[in-house]
Amino acid sequence: MDPDQKVIFSLVEGFVGGERRGISLREAFELRDRELISLVGAGGKTTLMFRLARELKASGKRVVTTTTTKIREPSEEETEGLCVESDVEKLREFLIGHLGPSRHITLASERLGGGKLKGLSPETIHTLWHLNRADYIVVEADGAAGRPVKAPREKEPVIPAETTLVIAIMGMDGVGTALDEAHAFQPERISKLTGVRLGGKLDEEAVAVLMTHPEGIWKGAPSTSRVVAFLNKVDLPNALEKARSLAREILKRGARIERIILGQLEKEPSVLEIRGAGFGCV
Repeated sequence: MDPDQKVIFSLVEGFVGGERRGISLREAFELRDRELISLVGAGGKTTLMFRLARELKASGKRVVTTTTTKIREPSEEETEGLCVESDVEKLREFLIGHLGPSRHITLASERLGGGKLKGLSPETIHTLWHLNRADYIVVEADGAAGRPVKAPREKEPVIPAETTLVIAIMGMDGVGTALDEAHAFQPERISKLTGVRLGGKLDEEAVAVLMTHPEGIWKGAPSTSRVVAFLNKVDLPNALEKARSLAREILKRGARIERIILGQLEKEPSVLEIRGAGFGCV
């Protein structure tokens, strides 16, 4: 097998190279001691953001969640503190006053109505990052209007320059569906990037193009950041084999994506398989 396509970890078929056990999102993404993480794509960004924040907080880390676009307002179960403020100095004061070890806060700039929050500018995130108070800042850097598949618009995604890790997310419920408004965000853009006609089928090869094209999902990722993919909802019927096929297609294209995680964010365990060239935590 090509080393760039090897199975690094599989909870489904047993732990490759060692004992069978589950692993955390932190291990799967090989998170460093301090990271600015940007989530892009479609099919589970908000869920991943708050699940990852909960896991990091439980390990004693100081975590900030936010967005450069907009998100739904989190519940009290999802975050310990919420500050909605357009004044950067007040956001700074809130972070300093409320973010300690084993703490998680969420920051936004404005309430938009309908339960939505407007996010922060990349410049504001730059200021907060350089306070050196947060161990992790997790940013939802893309919008998808609830669709499982998307292509970014001209000015998307909005990825802060200091981002150290970009996680490109794809919902497996969008693979194999028709390329239309019901299943995809920006279907005309997806058609242009992949060559699939409107109304045609978004098969694994087409989605792999979308995942690896320089103008695709992780467009605008800083040259210094790492890029990994998360294929979500592999617990759906027949989705696991589709996800494995998609992972092979992505890896053989040799893009910047260094590792592909197959998972299910609405269930435990959240990580089922990892495919790629290497995995330092194992």
